Amino acid sequence: MSRYLFLVFCLSFSVASASEKTASKDNHDLAYSVGASLGERLRQEVPDLQIQALVDGLKQAYQGEPLALDDARIKQILAQHEAQAAIADQLPQSEKALLAEQQFLSTEKARSGVRELADGILLTEQVPGNGKKPAANDRVQVTYVGRLPDGAIFDQSKQPQWFRLGSVISGWRSALQQMPVGAKWRLVIPSAQAYGADGAGELIPPYTPLVFEIELLGVSR
Repeated sequence: MSRYLFLVFCLSFSVASASEKTASKDNHDLAYSVGASLGERLRQEVPDLQIQALVDGLKQAYQGEPLALDDARIKQILAQHEAQAAIADQLPQSEKALLAEQQFLSTEKARSGVRELADGILLTEQVPGNGKKPAANDRVQVTYVGRLPDGAIFDQSKQPQWFRLGSVISGWRSALQQMPVGAKWRLVIPSAQAYGADGAGELIPPYTPLVFEIELLGVSR
């Protein structure tokens, strides 16, 4: 079954069930719930969709307005996407992981306020700092939270921790040498600058980009 037909089936079923169970609830909440359910499915299947175009197409079709694309073009585009999805499903696991990483990094790079450092590391400054920047062999005192692309926390500091820069992943080592004391940054680190093809045990699969929120508290030799 086409994943789009399956999606429509699931959505129709959800709407029918919700209509029976929430007949007395506010229509706004029902519409929001349907949108959230649909958005979650689309985020997993097509993570690089342009949201405004999605909303425009949904609105025009739902309200019976003229569509911006004719039926033939819509069918052609959906068929092409189905073919690409079928090919992707047959890729080896490593290639699927690399493709997912590329999509994630592309989405992150498009976020407001993001700038790219060396080696593809993506930086968002949350709090500026004005102190000393560490050198390659310095020790740094930090607090941090580490997340997987889906937002799950795989590591975090319960209290400030000291690390020698030479002992951490290369993404940290590269970024922190550009970070002044007092700063708090959000870093998206490509897998090549983290744990690469090997991953890290059961916590971090191969080819997984990592997201860190890091606050640099101090530097010492």
